Amino acid sequence: MSALRTGQQFDTETGLPANELREKNSPTWYAHTCDYVVMKWPGASGKQRASIAESLAVVTVGLIDRRKRGAPAADVLRRALQQWAYQCRRDESGELVNRLTVEHPPDEEASALAWVAKHSVKAIELADTTKTRQALTALSLRLDGRPAAENTFRRKRAVFSNALRYAVEKGVLQGNPLSRIDWAPPPTDDEVDFQYVPSPQQVKRLVRAVAGDGPRGEHLEAFFGCLYFAAMRPSEVADLKRDNCRLPREGWGELLLRGSRPEVGSGWTDDGASFEARALKRRARKTTRPVPIPPALVGLLRRHLDRYGTAPDGRLFRAVNSGRVRSTEYTEIWKRARKRALAPEDVASPLADVPYSLRHAGVSGWIKAGVDPTEVARRAGHSPAVLWRFYAKILRGGQSQANALIEAHLGDEEG
Repeated sequence: MSALRTGQQFDTETGLPANELREKNSPTWYAHTCDYVVMKWPGASGKQRASIAESLAVVTVGLIDRRKRGAPAADVLRRALQQWAYQCRRDESGELVNRLTVEHPPDEEASALAWVAKHSVKAIELADTTKTRQALTALSLRLDGRPAAENTFRRKRAVFSNALRYAVEKGVLQGNPLSRIDWAPPPTDDEVDFQYVPSPQQVKRLVRAVAGDGPRGEHLEAFFGCLYFAAMRPSEVADLKRDNCRLPREGWGELLLRGSRPEVGSGWTDDGASFEARALKRRARKTTRPVPIPPALVGLLRRHLDRYGTAPDGRLFRAVNSGRVRSTEYTEIWKRARKRALAPEDVASPLADVPYSLRHAGVSGWIKAGVDPTEVARRAGHSPAVLWRFYAKILRGGQSQANALIEAHLGDEEG
């Protein structure tokens, strides 16, 4: 009678009102996300696939009451979800399925997945904003309990929202509950901590120390030079080819960047490679980005080509077997270079703790030199909004000079 008064339809086979039938037939959140991953897999890049798996694992673990008997450790459950439930493979017929349906996971992971399949909340329960807030809270925290970076939270929230929209599409939910929630993550500061960005003098010592790390260090000296002098991402340097380079004998040169080669892990690519060839980050396919490079980098690259040539496909930097230079390799070389190039107190600090610090040093150096922020953003492959968010402290520091220029301009007009 209650359902009749609210105008609900009734199922002709069971006699149940629509809401009750929807709840009875609702899949668990775990089952729904497994289906969602299979749906998203074909059109997603390797990086996107890994991001989807990571985000859904955080939500799924966050929605479960782990006080229930037999609950696996949180790290085991996340690993089982990411590496088995949320990875896809082709079965014997060529159909795309979840990995765990065609391969048997280790006993610990298999036990964790059996437990989550039994104790997962139903997907329809996400219509309750209490449950949705519980998931958002899990997404807003790092594994150590501290607030996640705003960028990280927004990326994971987008995956969560898309999974909810898929539930609406499948008729599991009547609407996306996120649209009804006024919720913001704990504030975090995404700005680069410039006290740990190396100075130009420290960069020179670090790059020289890389070259002193034996044959592989010598091969990667120009690799690290690209991170600093051209402010390139490691994935862009890994894809740099000879025909991307204009290297005159004197003066400035230019790199015409066409793509990137991000490292994603073999489980996330269709061909089982540990990397994939992609377009430039946040750029349409076939879009290029010209980056002028100073004589110092021109010289580094010319010497590199004279000594090592290129891989068969024209890439400048390669592993011993001509494959992609792995992040584990250049990170280990960087760690040893820091110990040789920096003072002990700096080695113990986060100063230049990762190779990506060279990109931050390059971009901040351009800003300090007075290069127009729009041009800095273009060369670095950022949007102006992203540049401001990460480099606001330095950009604000140039306001005095800007004020003086405006004052001089206004004085000329008054005259």
